[in-house]
Amino acid sequence: MIETFGNNFKETPERAVLVGLICKEESRWEVLDHLDELRALAETSGAEIIDTFVQSRPTPDPAFFIGKGKVQELADFIEINDVEVIIFDDELSPAQIKNIGQILKIKVIDRSTLILDIFADHAKTNEAKVQVELAQLNYLLPRLTRQWQHLSRQVGGIGTKGPGETQLETDRRLVRTRIAHLKEKLKKIDHQNTVQRQKRKDLFRAALIGYTNAGKSTLMNALTKAGVKTENKLFATLDTTVRRLQIDKEKLILMSDTVGFIRKLPHHLVASFRTTLAESLEADLLLHIVDVSHPQFEEQILVVRDLLKQLKIEQKDRLLVFNKVDLIKRSGLLEQLKETYPQAVFVSAAKGLGLVSLKQRIGQIVEELYEVKRVRLNFTQGSPEHLIHPLAKIVEKKYDEQYIYLKLKYPKENEAKILHIVEQYQ
Repeated sequence: MIETFGNNFKETPERAVLVGLICKEESRWEVLDHLDELRALAETSGAEIIDTFVQSRPTPDPAFFIGKGKVQELADFIEINDVEVIIFDDELSPAQIKNIGQILKIKVIDRSTLILDIFADHAKTNEAKVQVELAQLNYLLPRLTRQWQHLSRQVGGIGTKGPGETQLETDRRLVRTRIAHLKEKLKKIDHQNTVQRQKRKDLFRAALIGYTNAGKSTLMNALTKAGVKTENKLFATLDTTVRRLQIDKEKLILMSDTVGFIRKLPHHLVASFRTTLAESLEADLLLHIVDVSHPQFEEQILVVRDLLKQLKIEQKDRLLVFNKVDLIKRSGLLEQLKETYPQAVFVSAAKGLGLVSLKQRIGQIVEELYEVKRVRLNFTQGSPEHLIHPLAKIVEKKYDEQYIYLKLKYPKENEAKILHIVEQYQ
């Protein structure tokens, strides 16, 4: 059975069992590592993990995912150990959830459901709450059963059954109406955020990205005194925080801290959080923060890179920042990484180590990549502005009777082309 999400929780932790599947393309240690992460997610959500079940089969069973025999084995375990919820590490189809639930007779959820639940608990601002609810409803719509009457209280004027219409059809219509309503709210929020970003477009912008719990918020606080909430939990930060950072006497930039990434992140969640991720989408530089003390930090780097591809920003300039160097236990790892990633920076945000070097490196990148210049163009000879647009961001513009005065921010590689245009329109 699927239950609705929200901020409801029990005073005592729910007793849970984790379930993983080893298919032919995965090794056992990979699946066990993923289950360790699933354990951390479940504990973040308030569950008490009783045991872990792992099944090996070439491909997932279409009806029962891990096979009917393994599900029956789970049922026998549940009967003896008073388990309240089963959590699968992979996304289950509606049919699989229904079939498994009919045998187990308790709540069955998957990794996507759990992540969405954590996001719902951690959403504090109106924007985050709208984004999470939209992701939840998009995820749950194909899994809908007759238990959604409460939505009629959220969507005014909806819920009257038509002739011959089933209750389930009515419920689906309620959900679709709510989804449309939330999308409209997000559009308005996105417009407001776009206006705010336009006001800041003359400054160089750097965005902190990385795997969840890599220490992005701690680094943000260490650099900018932002006061962002920090916890040793997955997805402690959902909302984007933007602060000014003085690199040196001449360079002032904007730095943003964004929601963390994780493997198997629900597609609907990525889609819904595009307004929050807009700071990363429009940033001049991405600071990819890596928890170098994590045993699987290299795999986490790949997960972040894959998600950047999904967002179509993998080509943006990036700086690798290896965090938590004070917690490294593997002998020789730091030296090896410095050889492998000569352009990377190594810091401990919690201890304040390497922050000066990081600011210096950001300052070098600002100088290497971008130029801000004021130019004057004679618009009586034509319309030169459309020639500038593909090459530079127009930060500011003013007119008189003959000239247009532009303040431009552009990659240095475009400078020759811009100067050529300026010479033509003098």
